[in-house]
Amino acid sequence: MSLLTPLLWIAIMLPFIILAIVKTNKPNLKYLLYFLLYFLVDCSIQGLAKDYFHFKSLELNFAWGGKILSLVLSLGIIFSLNKQNREAAGFSFKTNSKRQVKFGVFVFLGFLLFDFIFKMILFPKGGTFDLETFLFQASMPGLTEELAFRGIGFWLLDKAFPPKWNYKGIQFGWGFVIITILFGVLHGAILTTDYQVKFDFVTIIYLILISSFSVGLLRKFSGNLIFPIIGHNCINLMNALIRIL
Repeated sequence: MSLLTPLLWIAIMLPFIILAIVKTNKPNLKYLLYFLLYFLVDCSIQGLAKDYFHFKSLELNFAWGGKILSLVLSLGIIFSLNKQNREAAGFSFKTNSKRQVKFGVFVFLGFLLFDFIFKMILFPKGGTFDLETFLFQASMPGLTEELAFRGIGFWLLDKAFPPKWNYKGIQFGWGFVIITILFGVLHGAILTTDYQVKFDFVTIIYLILISSFSVGLLRKFSGNLIFPIIGHNCINLMNALIRIL
């Protein structure tokens, strides 16, 4: 994958970003620029880490180095914020009301059950158990990606495009839409090292409608990042488990 791939992802997202700008009364484009800058820096350090900060000498095959650097970047930004903004980014033990949290968890579990049944039918099986796979999937993707997307990402984009939709007492806005779609796009669109664009439309659409949407709802209704981090890692662990059945 080319290091320029994040520019492809932003290009794909441009129609949604423009729509958000047009539909928002007085958007604060400063925070949109902050988000784009943060996104590009985060993607760049993870991309460069594949060549310069890896643990192949320890016979580790997953992108531990990139995820660690992403985590350091996210935590550095979060701890530079005041308490109010940290809580707005979901970095808190505080939750919404019990009723809202239960609703978010219930909806997420419903999506997770559908996801499990669907993948049990279609996923290839018969793989071998690999400890590193389970350790990685149980920790790094959910931790780093939720901090980046549904933590800092939601916070910055909600400042850029103030939420105006309300459902069960929870505010939703264009930030939710953009992050939900972007998460699917970056898992299914790449620019190769010889600059060919490749799309996996099934993966993009499925992740947007099932995984990204459900984890986003869990983040909104729970009120913090703890629930979506756990939910995200549950999805990844489930995927790894299905493949070895």
